[in-house]
Amino acid sequence: MHNFQAQDHFADGAQYIAGRLTKGTSGHSHTVVDPASGDDVYSYELAGSDDVDAAVAAAAEAFPGWAGATPGERSDALHRFAGVLADRAEEFAQAESLQCGKPIKLSREFDVPGTVDNAAFFAGAARHLQGQSAGEYTGDHTSYVRREPIGVVGSIAPWNYPLQMAAWKVLPAIAAGNTIVLKPAELTPFTSLLFAQAATEAGIPDGVVNIVTGAGKDAGEHLVGHPDVAMTSFTGSTGVGKRVAEIATASVKRLHLELGGKAPFVVFDDADLDAAVHGAVAGALINTGQDCTAATRAYVQRPLYEAFVQGVADLMDSVRLGDPFDPSTDLGPLISHAHRDRVAGFVDRARSYARVVTGGEALQHPGAYYKPTLIADAAQDSEIVQSEIFGPVLVVLPFDSDDEGIRLANDTPYGLAASAWSRDVFRANRATREIKAGCVWVNDHIPILSEMPHGGYKASGYGKDMSAYSFEEYTQVKHVMFDNTAEVRKDWHRTIFGDR
Repeated sequence: MHNFQAQDHFADGAQYIAGRLTKGTSGHSHTVVDPASGDDVYSYELAGSDDVDAAVAAAAEAFPGWAGATPGERSDALHRFAGVLADRAEEFAQAESLQCGKPIKLSREFDVPGTVDNAAFFAGAARHLQGQSAGEYTGDHTSYVRREPIGVVGSIAPWNYPLQMAAWKVLPAIAAGNTIVLKPAELTPFTSLLFAQAATEAGIPDGVVNIVTGAGKDAGEHLVGHPDVAMTSFTGSTGVGKRVAEIATASVKRLHLELGGKAPFVVFDDADLDAAVHGAVAGALINTGQDCTAATRAYVQRPLYEAFVQGVADLMDSVRLGDPFDPSTDLGPLISHAHRDRVAGFVDRARSYARVVTGGEALQHPGAYYKPTLIADAAQDSEIVQSEIFGPVLVVLPFDSDDEGIRLANDTPYGLAASAWSRDVFRANRATREIKAGCVWVNDHIPILSEMPHGGYKASGYGKDMSAYSFEEYTQVKHVMFDNTAEVRKDWHRTIFGDR
């Protein structure tokens, strides 16, 4: 059983503004439901436009002092932040599993330690915001490049990885000297609020990290369009991302979008079959398939196709569904019954044109559980292949030539992640070059790390989370040029007035 009592933790409200919890003022309430049991676990008042205004004002007030801190001072604060997160790891894991239905082993071994590592990485990276080296590029001037913070960042995070997405949004932004207002999904506010509290506990000044928990149409759109917000970072579906882009570009804000995915999993005929089978099941079922980089389309070269289908079906049938707080549980519920029904709808419609090899049904259980599902014999242009399902569903298709396999891998609007499976380094290297995705794994699928960037191609968005590349999202680049001649009249002035 879980030990996290949300109503006690957040009795003062689900907004965190200027270093303290407050209640929302929208006049509308929301109840967080445990997706594993269907029980109500926390009721709160949603944020409205006034709460967004207050949070942005707090961030704007804190910006000059935080931006003016030395890189070493921000680094020290982030190191303390990482320490607080590590000390409170079990509390974060309990809260994450309660609100999301994640198996506790996933929260303890993936979400929480990944977040602690991310904080430690950006603590170091805060000291390395260099621009281009100084030099006399014209001969008469010295030029150098400064990286400066942008200002107040307004970020929106999804419900599938609430803790990690809070970290991916907050950490690079504040390491670069910005302040931030984060809107988590109203379904999953707990760990974002704990994250902001931990920042305060670590000594990060009030107003640097603020949380507004409200609906997208109200709090989210107001945050994106706010005139005092200089940048928007959004992670979520491509459809909502388009709306965010419309609002942000109307006021010419910096914009970072990490959107949907439909990751291909390409298995060539020389691949290690057992490794590919295990990789496909793990890659498809992580977080109950609610992962934009999850393996969703397996393309298997025809000599291995039937064995792969059978192997994946057998392994999926061994996956243990159950109580997320039981350490032996492999797969938890989907985020809600509504989302479970959406996933089931994709599978049910596919029965008319494809074969459900295993799974394809909900559990008779109060929670939002859906069995791991493998679908075969679908056409490339079918809904089940082309659309993002965001559930524990893998579709597998055969291919003949390498050219065909890579062409099929690229044949969706998305380009977030992919994997290629082969023992041939030249074959695998070709796949990494030609598959259009922001990350291509070879003989694995899913691992991420703080040092490497995460972001997509095509309809999967643009910009990078994590890594030093994220500073390109959260800093302004300024060219500074000094005249070295001390001459009153420069040679180039003759192009405007007078003669040489």
